[in-house]
Amino acid sequence: MLSADKANPPRLDLGDEADTQGYKPSSEHISNQETAMEHSHRYHAYPTQEVAERLEHHLDVHRQLYNHVRWDYENSPEDDKPSEYDQNNKLPAWKRKWPVFGELHSKAAQATVARFHRNLSNLRKKKEKGYNVGRLKRQAPTDYRSVTYNQSGFDLDEKRGRDRFAYVRFSKIGGVKIRYHRPIPDSASIKEVTFKKETTGEWLVSFGLETDDADLPENPDVSSLDASNSVGIDLGIQNYIHTSDGKTVDWLDLEDEYERLRREQRKLSRKEEGSSNYEKQRREVAKVKRQIKRTVLDYQHKITTWLVREYDAVFVEDLDVKGMLEQSHNARNKQDAAWRQFITLLEYKADLHGCHVKQVEARGTTKECASCGVEAAKPIWVREHSCPSCGFETDRDAKAVARLRLAGSKIA
Repeated sequence: MLSADKANPPRLDLGDEADTQGYKPSSEHISNQETAMEHSHRYHAYPTQEVAERLEHHLDVHRQLYNHVRWDYENSPEDDKPSEYDQNNKLPAWKRKWPVFGELHSKAAQATVARFHRNLSNLRKKKEKGYNVGRLKRQAPTDYRSVTYNQSGFDLDEKRGRDRFAYVRFSKIGGVKIRYHRPIPDSASIKEVTFKKETTGEWLVSFGLETDDADLPENPDVSSLDASNSVGIDLGIQNYIHTSDGKTVDWLDLEDEYERLRREQRKLSRKEEGSSNYEKQRREVAKVKRQIKRTVLDYQHKITTWLVREYDAVFVEDLDVKGMLEQSHNARNKQDAAWRQFITLLEYKADLHGCHVKQVEARGTTKECASCGVEAAKPIWVREHSCPSCGFETDRDAKAVARLRLAGSKIA
């Protein structure tokens, strides 16, 4: 049995009425991990009906706690807004005043407080970048779907299960059966566990893992890299990606899935909202959306795994995702491509496989000639490059990715 206490180094364990002196907010624990890589494993869960009812009850109580944290923050003076630390100090008093909060494990309650402040921080960052943002909204039962146990309050029993199943015990809830298709590596420490109820009604359990850099493959020194085993990739328009050595990966054909989604959404629009038939059809819509999301994610996993295993260094465009999605042409395909998700997968897998990934400024790569470097502006619909200076001709994406690889090699 792998418990939270064994998986983590000793830390201050705050009980329901514990003094919080010396407590460090979860956001600080996460941001200070300089010598370890964080990643996660997710599993399908199959709770019994009794345990599922407890999971749903805890989801609702955590939602109420989140909304109270928000209310407490919003109703505090502008010049005296409470921090995550301040609101964690208030938890014992809240539990005495509202006994329902006392049903929650202390670490899970602190993770809910951290969740609000993390959302608040993300909102500020978006505002700083020019996004038109409002305030954090009150969470309705349909919005709040996950609970995290941070550092303690859970344990994983890998031996009890059979035929690739295991059990996770959540404090104050009980044991949950999971399909343990991918064992957690011995070199990884479990930092947190999250249970989630999908819009389809399915249950998932995710383990937040941390692996010390000493246990990861050593990345070769940049100066020792073989230039012939590096590649630039262009997240293109005509192809999903285009590599500097001439390989292309086609777009996913999701038209059938989108047609099915439109069909199911039309059926939903004809149902009376709030009725049992409406809820049944809403789940059908959610299943189609989930299938599209999983298809894209699976495609990206296969591509990124191939790239980090095949090459010592990968240079990728640092794209303006927000600007691209605001353009009217081909917006849905670009969203399906999930650019940021693709790059995130690529970067974390690079650490696992000893590969270098560098993001390169994309500006100018479609204009500069890969042969002589002279810039030649061209509209987006022109997909062939023909240099007016040296006469070099090639596919526009192939030319751009060649410049990308060259630029990446210079900054590496």
